[in-house]
Amino acid sequence: MLRGRWRATGGALLRLTVVWAVSTLTMLVLAGVLPDFRLQSGDDDSITQIGLAAAWGAGAFGLLGALVWPLLVRALLLVPALVLGLLVFFLNGSLLLLALRLVPDGRGEAAPETAVVVAAVMSAVASATSTALAVRDDEAYRRRLYRLADRRRRGQRRAAGPGAAQTAPGMLFLQLDGVGYEVLRAAAADGLMPTVAGWLDHGHRLTSWRTDWSSQTGASQLGILHGSNFDVPAFRWYEKETGEVMVCNRPTSAAELQLRAIERTRDGGLLTLDGASRGNLFSGGADQLALVLSVSARRGRANRSRAGYFAYFRDPANAVRTALSFVAEVCREIGQSLRARLRGDLPRVARAGLYPLIRAFATVVERDVVVAAVIGDMLAGRAAVYADLVAYDEVAHHSGPSGRDTRQVLARLDRSLALLSRVAEHAPRKYRIVLLSDHGQSPGETFLGRYGLTLKDLVRAGCGLPVSRRAGRTHSGAEARAAVLAALHRPVEEDEEARPGPDPVVLPSGNLGLISFPAMAGRATRERIERAHPALLTTLANHPGIGFLLVDGEVLGPGGAVARLAVPGEAEELLAPFGPGAAEAVRRTDAFPHVADIMVNSAYDPATGAVHAFEEQIGSHGGLGGEQGRPFLMWPEVLSDPAPDLVGAEAVHDVLRHWLREADGPQVPLEDPRPEAATGGSFPSAGAPVQDENH
Repeated sequence: MLRGRWRATGGALLRLTVVWAVSTLTMLVLAGVLPDFRLQSGDDDSITQIGLAAAWGAGAFGLLGALVWPLLVRALLLVPALVLGLLVFFLNGSLLLLALRLVPDGRGEAAPETAVVVAAVMSAVASATSTALAVRDDEAYRRRLYRLADRRRRGQRRAAGPGAAQTAPGMLFLQLDGVGYEVLRAAAADGLMPTVAGWLDHGHRLTSWRTDWSSQTGASQLGILHGSNFDVPAFRWYEKETGEVMVCNRPTSAAELQLRAIERTRDGGLLTLDGASRGNLFSGGADQLALVLSVSARRGRANRSRAGYFAYFRDPANAVRTALSFVAEVCREIGQSLRARLRGDLPRVARAGLYPLIRAFATVVERDVVVAAVIGDMLAGRAAVYADLVAYDEVAHHSGPSGRDTRQVLARLDRSLALLSRVAEHAPRKYRIVLLSDHGQSPGETFLGRYGLTLKDLVRAGCGLPVSRRAGRTHSGAEARAAVLAALHRPVEEDEEARPGPDPVVLPSGNLGLISFPAMAGRATRERIERAHPALLTTLANHPGIGFLLVDGEVLGPGGAVARLAVPGEAEELLAPFGPGAAEAVRRTDAFPHVADIMVNSAYDPATGAVHAFEEQIGSHGGLGGEQGRPFLMWPEVLSDPAPDLVGAEAVHDVLRHWLREADGPQVPLEDPRPEAATGGSFPSAGAPVQDENH
């Protein structure tokens, strides 16, 4: 054992020496090519003196990075996370200037702007060298993981008291946001996602499930994590009693929806017992939170959602690597967008403005932070972890569900899955990895692009209200945009519809549109709508871009078709083109207290799978029609098989909860919901009764 320790120590010192030597060489090269960077006090300095100056500067820079960087990050806890990412280069440059001041005889000197470049290159080279050494020395990598895992395990046992042990397998739920069942199957079959293909070949099973009518992350994830998505009719909707618009990716709305679900189920959520929630809209009752939207509106220490950013960025190598990848992704998006325009790709939406930054945030920053947090959770041995990777969903909205851009994102996601799978081998407990998605994506030209007007324009025309001659674009809302706003300390989404006026309120949710009349108390009947606006329903129902309407228990289709939901078979016949279960999904939504006065589903072409989004998205989800309603569920065969036909996010919640019980991970019900419960507060965990499976 003593020989093994000496060998490990010697290996660590050798790797440290190699990294130092490579950093010294990098500094010498940079001093030779950059005019404003020097490592000599005069022309008569020898090569040996210059080399020693470089070694001194590289060593001081590395030591400052190890000691000072974490303190800097902690001091900047109030700086927006995205801004912190951009400050990485300047902070690193400042550390280099300080390190050069420590070089004897004043041999180290650099201009401030040059110091930023030198620090970035040196950090990147040092990180690459360390990674290469770890990869080449598998035993060292394995020992390092085991040592970290064993240290955390001992700490947990001391905290748990005598006799405590972790023998039950943990559960890792990884959500690939927006990846449909057929997309995953094709990616695995084509070799695009070899990790997923390997799991399917060796011990995992795959099935699809059907979403509710509202096929979007807010409804699906709320149902999956908290067991209820009742009264979530869409991504955004208008509530007449308060006069406000609820938006699933607005932190205050997410917190309210979470509280409503907890009060309805009398349960804290899927992750209540020793759980972690990473990158999600909702906490799931977890105590360990990072990048969770429902808590990001809180100020001060109570807001733990952004802790993941600082835990990740406290390592300067992580910070530089992610910052460089962020810049590369911005350039990649600009290049891909330009090529799409030059090729004349159709359909196409605008991808300029802030979108390249939002895409880079979703595909690089959020991915890296979430993956790092999950690695920490596994090495800490937490019982249940649920993480959302939003990269594919964000890119698919603007590039299409199956384009070249999205295929590249799927390949990078697969590499993240491979990394998590390798780390799971060294965790202090065995982990069962479940892969799932919250919805799919349906392609198609936007409603505006196809017909030259927005749904709001069409509604105003049907109501006899003035319509702008120039059709405006409908703001595209997605999870990544909300995450960026939260990272920038702007937790409330700026929205002109937050407090609507007396005119009809028209809100898009993918290819689902909601129309409400603030002047009509309660839910408006068909008769009241026709008296106030005689031409509106006919105008909407007969428009070629609209598939059907729901108005107070009746489904209206083209040509005067009417189906009453209360009459068995009528709605099933009218909605048959939208797939199995469409009528039941509409019937369930019709019972929601906050269903809109008019629910509008776009037209759907079964031959092509295309829909028309009422937002600026050529890959969309939110309503009925096509692959958007067919996400996937993939699980290890050691777990019991779910029912053959899973319908609704609440059914998926029941399956995941059952799997937790199979792994001896029962969830604890919430006896007395409290306000802090909505934002991931603590729940009873000891001595409370285990909830019955049929809650």
